[in-house]
Amino acid sequence: MLYREYGQTGKKVSVLGFGGMRFANIDNHDECITTMVTAAEGGVNYFDTAPGYFGIKSETVFGKAFAEFKRRGLPFYSATKTFATTPDAIRREIDAQLKRLNVPAVDFYHIWSITSLDNWQSRKNDGVLQTFIKLKDEGLIRHVCVSSHLINDEIKELLMEGVFEGVLFGYSAYNFQSRQAAFDAIREKKLGAVIMNPLGGGIISQYPEKFRFLCRPGEDTVTAALRFLWDHPDISVALVGFETTGQVRQALAALESYQPRTETELADVKTRALASFEGVCTGCGYCDDCPQGIPIPKFMDAYNQKIFNKEDGSDHIGNRLNWHWNINRSIAGKCTACGQCEEACTQHLNIIKRLGEISPAVK
Repeated sequence: MLYREYGQTGKKVSVLGFGGMRFANIDNHDECITTMVTAAEGGVNYFDTAPGYFGIKSETVFGKAFAEFKRRGLPFYSATKTFATTPDAIRREIDAQLKRLNVPAVDFYHIWSITSLDNWQSRKNDGVLQTFIKLKDEGLIRHVCVSSHLINDEIKELLMEGVFEGVLFGYSAYNFQSRQAAFDAIREKKLGAVIMNPLGGGIISQYPEKFRFLCRPGEDTVTAALRFLWDHPDISVALVGFETTGQVRQALAALESYQPRTETELADVKTRALASFEGVCTGCGYCDDCPQGIPIPKFMDAYNQKIFNKEDGSDHIGNRLNWHWNINRSIAGKCTACGQCEEACTQHLNIIKRLGEISPAVK
């Protein structure tokens, strides 16, 4: 296993991290724990979850797995998050999380999912930052971190505040350009950097031929996509949401013969990626609260088919809606262009325009 410094915390973390949002069967605790133990035995020591992953079930499984780690003498760091912003709400959340996770303190505690600078200012006004600092002073959390979906200069502005020790944000071979500014602040502030959605929410694994440009001879696309992230020395951890033990073993194998790309090789990969893959929906689901009842994540998934199938004139969007989702495209015409979905979108996609392409009734 390869380990890197997490900012200025003095902690060395595995470049491969375990994300707890995609277990194949969250109710089979033994199976989930075995998957986590396999990762820990392979040297993974960074384990990330949240109170919204399968409800609280992921944190509960993590707590049982952590107890097993302790029994086996396997080292680990815990990471989780909170949407709460007021002192009382955060206090209630952390008290419950410590019990579920079976730890005396959370190592990396995140202010969860900053989607706009206004959202960040609102949370600060509620007292979130002072509460986090107090929790750290009390020894209930060890490091103040943030999870962000901002892009370009906005994410840089957030990180330049100088209050965080680490950041969790999306970055992959297809959307790296809009997050590149984050690395300026990461280097200047010496932050730990953990990457989520390294496979684009499954997009890279679903369309391996489209991402073949990532691969060196003998590499599959999943291996190449992870190694693309490890080629960035500013990245502390690439966080993978594992479903099964087999996926853990595949990711561990990607590290066994890992040889970093040269700067020239990495630049070449980025040049080829820029041509095709900016603006793909990763299916996070944050837009799934349309006042008109439009199932926007399903429509954006269908729009991905258009992005990835530019070569012919087939109606890939319609085919996906009909045969995969069983949805009539005319439903998109209910859109009133209120903008709520675009405000919530973590990828900052032009959803209204895309709905208009799907159904001309959208204004």
